[in-house]
Amino acid sequence: MATVAAPIDATSTAAWKALEAHQEKLEAEGIDLKAWFAADADRVNKLSFDAGDLHFDLSKNLVTDETVKLLCDLAREVKLEERRDAMFSGEHINTTEDRAVLHTALRRPASEKGQLIVDGQDVVADVHEVLDRMYAFAERVRSGEWKGVTGKKIEHLVSIGIGGSDLGPVMAYEALRPYADAGIDCRYISNIDPNDQAEKLKGLDPETTLVIIVSKTFTTLETLTNAREVKTWMLEQLKAQGAIDGSDEQNAEAVAKHFVAVSTALEKVEAFGIDPANAFGFWNWVGGRYSVDSAVGLSLIVVLGPERFQQFLEGFHAIDEYFCNTPLENNAVALMGLFNVWYVNFFGSKSHAVLPYCQYLHRFPAYLQQLTMESNGKHVRWDGSAVTSDTGEIFWGEPGTNGQHAFYQLLHQGTVVVPADFIAFANTANPATDGGQDVHELFLGNFLAQTKALAFGKTADEVRAEGTPEQVAANPDAYLFDVESIAGSNWKNVVARRHNLFGGLLIFLGAYILYNTFLRPLLWDLYRTYGLVWLGNIMDGIPTLVIAVLIILLGLYLVKGPSRHEDASGDDYTAFKGDGSNG
Repeated sequence: MATVAAPIDATSTAAWKALEAHQEKLEAEGIDLKAWFAADADRVNKLSFDAGDLHFDLSKNLVTDETVKLLCDLAREVKLEERRDAMFSGEHINTTEDRAVLHTALRRPASEKGQLIVDGQDVVADVHEVLDRMYAFAERVRSGEWKGVTGKKIEHLVSIGIGGSDLGPVMAYEALRPYADAGIDCRYISNIDPNDQAEKLKGLDPETTLVIIVSKTFTTLETLTNAREVKTWMLEQLKAQGAIDGSDEQNAEAVAKHFVAVSTALEKVEAFGIDPANAFGFWNWVGGRYSVDSAVGLSLIVVLGPERFQQFLEGFHAIDEYFCNTPLENNAVALMGLFNVWYVNFFGSKSHAVLPYCQYLHRFPAYLQQLTMESNGKHVRWDGSAVTSDTGEIFWGEPGTNGQHAFYQLLHQGTVVVPADFIAFANTANPATDGGQDVHELFLGNFLAQTKALAFGKTADEVRAEGTPEQVAANPDAYLFDVESIAGSNWKNVVARRHNLFGGLLIFLGAYILYNTFLRPLLWDLYRTYGLVWLGNIMDGIPTLVIAVLIILLGLYLVKGPSRHEDASGDDYTAFKGDGSNG
């Protein structure tokens, strides 16, 4: 087994110091993606990778061949590969709780039984024992064999959990909706706010509703509070509908037929009224945020079916194998993590945008928030010593063109570097056309156009070629007096724009100050000496007259103004048509 005795201070490594020098050199030379692409015809191929059914194009990142090499050097100096192997082999890398971190075992195939023994347990065998029980249960519900207290088939699931017991299943349920084939929908309750529960239960028939309580210890405050409230709702509604009489016996029967649990606290489960045979557990080596492919995903198995869930697990496993067996330089998984280190620590990035061009992935950014920010939001290393670098970003995002009309202005023209992951699917589950236009094709056109615009921008000549008025294309002062464009900027950026009009005005005002302070008193002495006070009055008024005229002309110019730029994220933006030609 590969063991790393103690954490290695990344900032003290030779690779880190080389990266600092490298980044300074890039800044000095000027970071120009357009030039980098022009100079390297093979850049896309070198930075594109296939893993499972996924294609990663990392070519639009602010990296060169040297950057990739140095980042991989850093990974090796801090023993990334050894730590990865230690995790997959079941070493107790969670030193705080002295346990293994083995969520990857949840997706190992049954053929690997006996190959991973951790703390005396055949981990893969344990996983598949629970999976088989869940699959059998799900088939009973899907087929209608499992019935509610009145003998009706289950048509609705309510899953109660919080954190990893909610975010993962919700994300996957929304993402995989097209594959739900049993006529069963699912609603998820997580917030202790009664409004969440009230809205999720609205319109449900208790006779056809099955509740899944997800809490490993069966003590989580929010989850158990919501579970008790839903239990009360269930019994009251069943009694009101005449399904039960409200006796202890019939109440117990109703709870047993309408509630199941994902938990290992069988005594507490039974005390709630759930048959322990209908409780499905997972192990302490599964962290909550990594648990969607464990028993926590029971709702997914019921809605999607065992076969689809098995494919879900196989996808996880394919990426696990890819991550373990692919050299760092060609490993998209490792490189994306290393690029995050690059942006956060060497460019000062504080956030990371996740932009899925697929409505089904609308909960994916929220899922990643917990996955990344709870994992990397640390200020100490595994031995308790303080970190010496920044650790993690704020993850955020929205799907598709929704984001374009909300916050892309900041991505395109803001003053901070925001790494952005664009995600799209070649095909859609719901094809549609509008006047002969394939709508998914239009959607992908937006996807491709936005990545191009962010990576390369446009020169003044390119703007002119699109038919933009010359006074806008050529005049660097077009935005000078646009308060909205300056509001989120700073003086460093304002000064850097080289506004000719503003600069000329400043030069003239400076000249006037010099005239008024030094030259004017001298001239007045001469006028008085030779009795030419009348000439002095005339000459004295000329600068003031000139300034007044200039101010009036400037006012007229601003009132008339040049044609304003269209916002790249606004309704009238037509630079990219969405036909894919700009991608």
